[in-house]
Amino acid sequence: MPTAVIWIIVGVTLILSELLATSIIAVFIGIGAIATGVLLWAGVIESLTWQMLVFGVVSLSTLLLARKRLKGIFLGDSVDQGGGSMDFQKDIGERVTVERDFHQGAGRVVLNGVAWDALSDDDLKAGDVAWVVANEGIRLTVSRNKPE
Repeated sequence: MPTAVIWIIVGVTLILSELLATSIIAVFIGIGAIATGVLLWAGVIESLTWQMLVFGVVSLSTLLLARKRLKGIFLGDSVDQGGGSMDFQKDIGERVTVERDFHQGAGRVVLNGVAWDALSDDDLKAGDVAWVVANEGIRLTVSRNKPE
């Protein structure tokens, strides 16, 4: 197998590995490997020294120039990084639909198209309407009665 093909396969594999590990680093190393493979295939570079130099320079420069800009696109905003505030109170009083029957006070509801684990003292069945009375971040507390 030609060396150029190996570089390109390694680059594509690194880029695809980013789907599993969201560090946003493997993509840039993969870009460096693909660039090296393409230049090698085109006959622009030949020696192992040039291959390593191109690979290192392209990987490092794309990492330094683009990672910060692209990280927000791939990972989204994070509250820990000051991207927003955790305003759990805004959901209180919102209407939800029960997705799964409540058993022993626990069930599943849908709020704004998103399914949530929920707790309730009421006996709620799938399809019932309930209201958010508390939000603990990853779990809602709901009631058959709308809070005032």
